[in-house]
Amino acid sequence: MTEQTISVERMELAVNLFGSLDENVKLIEKELGVSVVNRDGELKLSGEDPEAVLHAVQAVEGLLKVIGRGETVTEQNVRYILNLVKAGHADKIGELSNDVLCITAKGKPIKAKTLGQKRYVEAIRKNLVTLGVGPAGTGKTYLAVAAAVAAFRAGEVNRIILTRPAVEAGERLGFLPGDLQSKVDPYLRPLYDALFEMLGPETYQKYVERGNIEVAPLAYMRGRTLDDSFIILDEAQNTSREQMKMFLTRMGFGSKIVITGDITQIDLPSDTVSGLREVMRVLKGVEDIAICTLSGSDVVRHVIVQRIIKAYEVDEERRKKK
Repeated sequence: MTEQTISVERMELAVNLFGSLDENVKLIEKELGVSVVNRDGELKLSGEDPEAVLHAVQAVEGLLKVIGRGETVTEQNVRYILNLVKAGHADKIGELSNDVLCITAKGKPIKAKTLGQKRYVEAIRKNLVTLGVGPAGTGKTYLAVAAAVAAFRAGEVNRIILTRPAVEAGERLGFLPGDLQSKVDPYLRPLYDALFEMLGPETYQKYVERGNIEVAPLAYMRGRTLDDSFIILDEAQNTSREQMKMFLTRMGFGSKIVITGDITQIDLPSDTVSGLREVMRVLKGVEDIAICTLSGSDVVRHVIVQRIIKAYEVDEERRKKK
């Protein structure tokens, strides 16, 4: 039996660490096969496997650092830090960002929750064009919208323009009721949802009426030059080579572009080259353009999403080998 002790200076740190009904510590115990007990201002960690106990110590110390910065520990925090220590990256826990990217309409601070998200946010700040590529749930669109709202509030841009291709814009759109805008609205809903959360519905509507915010399908971008704008292209894996080139050449002075997509979810016909795949190859190494690749470890949705993505990755590798 291996046992190690961690001193906790303040009782509230231990309370936040353990979480409601001790759920955080129970997760550590389950994942590592250890026991964590709080006695007289000390945490005693014990287990049969010395390496597991070491990982538990590193995870607990990392979580105490997060709590010490005034953050609330969630299941997602615990799982991510456990994954870091298991992979031998406990030294990187301190690199997790405490910078607030944006404040929502309800006062909630938006922060990067993983190292991949931190690199993504930093790339958006430093570059004129940023590509955020990764699976569902990694916060690609959400963080891009938060960065756009932050830039708009700071007066760095005069407009926020969000666009995405309406891939099914053929026959099926014709069966939807209403005018063209009503027909494409379902495809733009994730962008609306993010803006509503950041700004609130009333403020959002006010900026739309003033022309400060525009949410439109990609086809509306042709022939325009977009100055002093923060432009986000979502679901970029469903653009063609020509659409991607058209979009990138809309950029004007004082503008910034973020392109997001998941190359594992391409809905284009099999004979059409994805504009996102193409642009990742063509623009690699170009000055002021960053390509950020997020992975399953950056998923901040329910843990089952990570498991689903992992299962598909394993299946894809198996198919390639066959």
